[in-house]
Amino acid sequence: MKSPAHRTRDIERQAGYLKPEHCTPPPPRTGSNTMWFIRDGCGIVCGVITWLLVFYAEFVVVFVMLLPAKNVFYSLFNGALFNSLAFLALASHAKAMCTDPGAVPKGNATKEFIESLQLKPGQVVYKCPKCCSIKPDRAHHCSVCKRCIKKMDHHCPWVNNCVGENNQKYFVLFTMYIALISLHALVMAAIHFVFCFDEDWTKCSNFSPPATVILLILLCFEGLLFLIFTAVMFGTQVHSICTDETGIEQLKKEERRWAKKSKWMNMKVVFGHPFSIAWLSPFATPDHGKADLYQYIV
Repeated sequence: MKSPAHRTRDIERQAGYLKPEHCTPPPPRTGSNTMWFIRDGCGIVCGVITWLLVFYAEFVVVFVMLLPAKNVFYSLFNGALFNSLAFLALASHAKAMCTDPGAVPKGNATKEFIESLQLKPGQVVYKCPKCCSIKPDRAHHCSVCKRCIKKMDHHCPWVNNCVGENNQKYFVLFTMYIALISLHALVMAAIHFVFCFDEDWTKCSNFSPPATVILLILLCFEGLLFLIFTAVMFGTQVHSICTDETGIEQLKKEERRWAKKSKWMNMKVVFGHPFSIAWLSPFATPDHGKADLYQYIV
């Protein structure tokens, strides 16, 4: 005897049960180049704060620590390295925020679309009652984006977007580059403190000694906080990619219905196939090539 859940799944493939008459046709697409942006007040504020904190770190590193330094090579090398990493971090943030994470077309649960799927006997499809869409496998609804997102990992207010199938690479790069500039800033701040203790404080900075100390302490606090946060997020994301299991799937302990791939192949699915320096670039769109995004157990 079938359980209620099994009976529900059996009838859920029927167009009548999905009630397509309650769904309005999806709005016409204005073009594939339309920029994706979520109008969420909290997310916009968090995104602006992220950029301001990076600019603050930039100010302290350049004007407090590097310009007053006597060693020109030290200033040029660390200035070029920090600015390059900061630029890549902000570029990754912008791409993660303005890239469609894999949103399912809204309102596509119409009778015509369901009939066009040509469902086989026993095949199950799911309709999202909130956005009136046919949910693909491994898609989940985001209450902030108000859309179903393919392979949704979580909604991150710091990038004002969901982390999903199409922008996970940029989110991982964002956490990695923020962690790197945080570590770099902490190392330079430690060196600067040692230098200032051995020398006259008025000679190691263009600012007054109290202002220099306050600026450096705030930078160290910011750097340590973001280093811990982004390093943990980076590790969590890499683990999620290698195991091919999103954060939501882990949280809900969903049954694994997709074929297991190697960790290296899972990395290629997110960052592109084959491996190249483009993995580290937020300007390179992942080319999946032979890396299949979906392989399900039959």
